[in-house]
Amino acid sequence: MLHINDDYDIFSSERFKTFFSQYSIGVGSTGNLGLSIGIISAKLGFNVSVYMSIDAKQWKKDLLREKGAQVLEFEGDFSEAISAGREKTIADSKGYFVDDENSRHLFLGYSTAALRLEKQLKQENILVDVDHPLFVYLPCGVGGSPGGITFGLKQVFGDHVHCFYAEPTHSPSVLLGLATGKMEHVSVQDIGIDNQTEADGLAVGRPSHFATGISNQLVSGIYTIEDDELYRLLAQLADSEGIYLEPSATAGLTGPEQITPYIRKRNIDISNATHIAWSTGGSLVPEEDMQMFYNKGKRLK
Repeated sequence: MLHINDDYDIFSSERFKTFFSQYSIGVGSTGNLGLSIGIISAKLGFNVSVYMSIDAKQWKKDLLREKGAQVLEFEGDFSEAISAGREKTIADSKGYFVDDENSRHLFLGYSTAALRLEKQLKQENILVDVDHPLFVYLPCGVGGSPGGITFGLKQVFGDHVHCFYAEPTHSPSVLLGLATGKMEHVSVQDIGIDNQTEADGLAVGRPSHFATGISNQLVSGIYTIEDDELYRLLAQLADSEGIYLEPSATAGLTGPEQITPYIRKRNIDISNATHIAWSTGGSLVPEEDMQMFYNKGKRLK
C-alpha cells in the first residue's frame, strides 16, 4: 500500500515495477514529450509505446529504444502519428494515452511552470508589475506546452505578462489556426506549406483544438523563424554563454527583436521590462549530434 508520506523512490522498487507492467502507456510526439514520457514510463516498468513522425530525430528514437520504450515510426507528420497512437492505446483496457492535442491534465501540468518561474523571479528580486512588464517567448508546436505555460503565467501575473509563440516558417500551425479563425480545422499543408523543418519538436501541421482555443484569448502574438536562424542562434549561444540547445529550443531567442510593433501599438514602456526566452531541449543530445548542430550554425554565420 502507498501512503502520502512515502518517498517517491518507492515507485522504482521491483514491487511497483511488477504492478505497473500490467499497464501500457502511449504517446504521440515529434520531440521531447515523447522522450520524457517514454523514458520515465519504461523506467517505472510500464509497457510504453512512442508514436513518432518522420520529423523526429534518429538520436531520439535510438535513446528511447535504449531506455526500453517501443518506438513506432510513421512516414507522415505529427497528426498521423498521434492519431494512430491514440487509436491503438485507447483500444487497450489497461492503456493510457498522453494526448498532446487534447489532454487537460497535460495542459495543466505545463501551467505549473508559472509557479516555478514566479519563485525564481522572487529569488532574483525581479519585479513584475505595471512598471516592470514581463515578456516571455515560447517555442510552439501543437500548442499544448506554450498554451499551458501562458495560461499559468496569466493566472500569476495577469496583464503584466505578455506571451509570444515562436514557430518555424514551415510549420506555423497555431498562427494559421488563429489567423484564419479555423483553429484545428486547417493545416499548413492546406495552404501549400510543407511542414518540413529541422525543429523536430515544433514540426506540427495542425494545432491543438483544446489549447488553441485558450491561446486565442491569452497569447499576445506569434512570430515565425527560419531553420537557418535556429542553427545560427544555437552556435551563438554556445559561444557566448556555453549553453548548448537543440535547434527547436532556440526559437524564442529572437523574441525581443520581434515585438516592436506590439510595443508601439500599446505604448508599453519596456525600459524596466524582463525578457525570458523559454528554451527546453539539449541536455540529452549526443555529443556527436550537438557538434553537427554547432558546426552548421557556425557555417551559416
